[in-house]
Amino acid sequence: MKILLPPSETKREGGDGPPLDLSSLALPGLAERRTAVLDALVDLAADEEAARRVLKLSERQTGDIAHNRMLRTAPTMPAVDRYTGVLFDALDARSLSTASRRWLGAHVWIHSAPLGPVGALDAVPTYRLAAGTSLPGVPALRRHWAEATTSAIAGAAPSFLLDLRSEAYVALGPTPETLPRAYVRVVTDQGRALNHFNKKSKGLLVRALAEDRPRVGSLRALRAWADAQGILFRDGEQQGVWELVVAE
Repeated sequence: MKILLPPSETKREGGDGPPLDLSSLALPGLAERRTAVLDALVDLAADEEAARRVLKLSERQTGDIAHNRMLRTAPTMPAVDRYTGVLFDALDARSLSTASRRWLGAHVWIHSAPLGPVGALDAVPTYRLAAGTSLPGVPALRRHWAEATTSAIAGAAPSFLLDLRSEAYVALGPTPETLPRAYVRVVTDQGRALNHFNKKSKGLLVRALAEDRPRVGSLRALRAWADAQGILFRDGEQQGVWELVVAE
């Protein structure tokens, strides 16, 4: 099983890990694509005015340009600790046991814009790049990433994929049609889609999985585990879509 999470725009700074090592990341076949985006971000950061315009930053956010300038030399930390925001605050990976964190490392990919999907415990620096940004010298990120990422995921051949990403990140790497997969939307019991609670509910779901560490080898087995935990999934109107039902 692999769970795909979206990243967060907000991130913790610093870290005590060594500089980014592309060869250590999950899905190593994406190294060439990763290098191209990193090079473009570092080059862009050399021109602060251009970087602010391309990345749509305010004056108070110019520190993010410095982070991009130092992408290859900055300290790192595990990706699941780097990201903050509603989903990652609910997941609260730092408070999990060592065994639960190992489970995250084995089963969770976090889909970043500059690096593609990385393992939850892969060491990454802080950066600024959103899925919809157009970088000079690189094709639109959707064209740059989509086919290569889908192929890399297919090559990893997980038993099934649980896709908790936002649609913007799904576009950067659709799940392969050859693999069993489910895309999750969060809804109320009346079927109303949620926003803030969408992210929180996904974070709590992944935390529950990490704490329990079930041995599930199929989507059916995952549904059975969820039922036993009182977590309600139901089939959505579209094929391959699950609705995670939460109380309002």
